[in-house]
Amino acid sequence: MKNPIDRRSFLKIGAVTGIASGLPLSGTIAADSTATAPAAEASNNTGIKTYVRLGRTELRISDISFGSSQLNPGEEYLVEHALARGVNYFDTAESYSKQQSEIVLGNALKGKRDQVYIATKMHAGDLTNQNTMMQSLEESLVRLQTDHVEIFFNHAVNDISRLQNEQWFEFAAKAKAQGKISYTGISGHAGNLVECCDYALDNDLVDVLLLGHNFGQDPSFYERFVKSFDWVANQPELPRIMAKAKTKDVGVIAMKVLRGARLNDMRVFEKDGATYSQAAFKWALSNDNVDATIISMTSKDKIDEFVAASGERQITDADFKLLEQYARNTDMTYCRHACNDCEGACPYNVPIADVLRTRMYATDYGNLEFAQTEYAALEDSANACLSCDGAPCRDACTHGINIAQLCGPTHLMLS
Repeated sequence: MKNPIDRRSFLKIGAVTGIASGLPLSGTIAADSTATAPAAEASNNTGIKTYVRLGRTELRISDISFGSSQLNPGEEYLVEHALARGVNYFDTAESYSKQQSEIVLGNALKGKRDQVYIATKMHAGDLTNQNTMMQSLEESLVRLQTDHVEIFFNHAVNDISRLQNEQWFEFAAKAKAQGKISYTGISGHAGNLVECCDYALDNDLVDVLLLGHNFGQDPSFYERFVKSFDWVANQPELPRIMAKAKTKDVGVIAMKVLRGARLNDMRVFEKDGATYSQAAFKWALSNDNVDATIISMTSKDKIDEFVAASGERQITDADFKLLEQYARNTDMTYCRHACNDCEGACPYNVPIADVLRTRMYATDYGNLEFAQTEYAALEDSANACLSCDGAPCRDACTHGINIAQLCGPTHLMLS
């Protein structure tokens, strides 16, 4: 292979993944987990071609689906365009775009409710009571102009105590009995995600997992470079979690599959109509333990580009070169989901990984307003970084990210 990633770079971008998981480089979804698109959709090369069984929910959702975290007023046309391309699963949350995401979805899907599945979310803490949960759900239903959602997620779970709140289960049972929700799940992309997922699966608490996961966290991505290792790497266990979920027939949806979504940086490397985003989707969907993906769909052109990867499971050499190039481009700035090696490094309790995640929304996604909203929601800020010499976190990132150079400027940018 030309210009392989060198050992030093590999250590930094691969340490979080671990290499000896045994996951295949590529694969296919089991035959009984997919459905062929209707004839009208299948004939459209830019439309969804595959609908996938979402675990025990038995919902058949588009393998590439609509994430609405950046959906803003007046953008109903994006939802309509995705629907016309065969997308039938729409993911939102009460916090997205300050509740506007749900409102726009509700406007766009009015009269088409029987054609789609909707998932929304709330942040239910360890002390949140069931009345507050029910109120949150009902307010979401009003904004969505519907009387039910298929899936209701506890959003951004990063603490097992939130999964031990009995009020959630009493609320969920009541909401299901009233026909307001069909299934429940948890979403997550932070440092304690693995522990939370293990707990949820071991105690049969969820029907669906929504996980931050991408090719840069997949051990099989790095097996292309080195086949054996003489060091022990810190590594997330998301591949194990996804396999465990599959054995329990819990649905798995991958989010953040574009690893920061710096698409414009990759255009010069793309050839013959194949794009980096399509390669990233194909990688995620090549894992038998991933049912589907969601992605923020922010323009008609991007929707067409994204859904063109539907039904694709095989990774080509051209795809791999694009993924490798992207890994090189983002090596020193991308904070790996579920790594958590930096936790506890800051004596001032700066939530380093969360700060860098919000930075990603601004610098990679190009959505400053969304980044500012997410940053403001953090329990602690990076204000302390402005007067710190950076010594406490200097070696905290096993991937070589210079935390001190990023956190302080992020505070200034997002405050």
